[in-house]
Amino acid sequence: MVTDLHQHLFTEPFVEALTRRVTPPRVRKVDTEWVLALPGEPRYVLDLPDDAEARIAAADAHGIDRIVLAPSSPLGMEGLPPDKARDLIDAYDAGVDELDPDRFRAWGTIPLQEIDLADVDIALARGRVGLCLPSGAFASLEHLERLGPVLERLEQQGAPLFIHPGPDPWARPARAQAGRYTRSWWPAMVDYPASMNAAWHAWIAAGREAHPSLRVVFAALAGGAPLHLERLAQRATPELAASAADDPNLFYETSSYGPLALAAAAGAVGASQLVFGSDAPYADAHLPTGARGRELSVINPARILTRAPTRQEITA
Repeated sequence: MVTDLHQHLFTEPFVEALTRRVTPPRVRKVDTEWVLALPGEPRYVLDLPDDAEARIAAADAHGIDRIVLAPSSPLGMEGLPPDKARDLIDAYDAGVDELDPDRFRAWGTIPLQEIDLADVDIALARGRVGLCLPSGAFASLEHLERLGPVLERLEQQGAPLFIHPGPDPWARPARAQAGRYTRSWWPAMVDYPASMNAAWHAWIAAGREAHPSLRVVFAALAGGAPLHLERLAQRATPELAASAADDPNLFYETSSYGPLALAAAAGAVGASQLVFGSDAPYADAHLPTGARGRELSVINPARILTRAPTRQEITA
């Protein structure tokens, strides 16, 4: 089965919840366009309404059997006050639950301003494959420690973590800097890779030691972080670089990248750690080219989506 681990779908319940909001993140219809407003980012025109059947048809055209949807972490909904975060998360879940379960699965997410571990259990009980959390929540070792109970619960449940570009949920809301976004693609090319890079370094510095069996998937090749392993060996320690390179539970999702980047990443961490995700509709939902691309789209997602044994089960 060919699985795309990373797509986004703005379902009707989710769009309705976003239109009810007064402040970003929110959606407004301006003339004939649906405009998404995010804190600190340029306006983005959405192609709405999203059509699940059209998405399935596109998947069929590219030989994709199953789509795993992710919350759009740049919205920053995890960092909203708990009641407002739950309003959007509940709408996201409601939209997902209406989709064909044979073709769609989904990552869940939780409010992070006031962490409640029951939210993790509820998401997994609802059928979410694991949690998708914003890279900004992993921006430092202190952030990682704050997330510790959530990561421990995922590890206990044998469920994976998907780290996706997104803002710091505990920071003040971002404000756009005048003149910064002279190009609409700037956040995706500058801010997102930088935040993924920071999250990856925090994870290898302290996360793996604290959560040895947690399967972690970094979106967008972790912002290219594994390509800096040689520098890490020089500036930190060879042992830290080697442990990051050889970690069987650390995966890199491929969205927006092609043969050049995938070959470099495979050389750094091994093709066995790369997993197909397209980031549709923001990027084309096609498989990476060549036999290696086919392999990572078929074999590797199963290593992530199949429930792992818990610590208790291993030691029983």
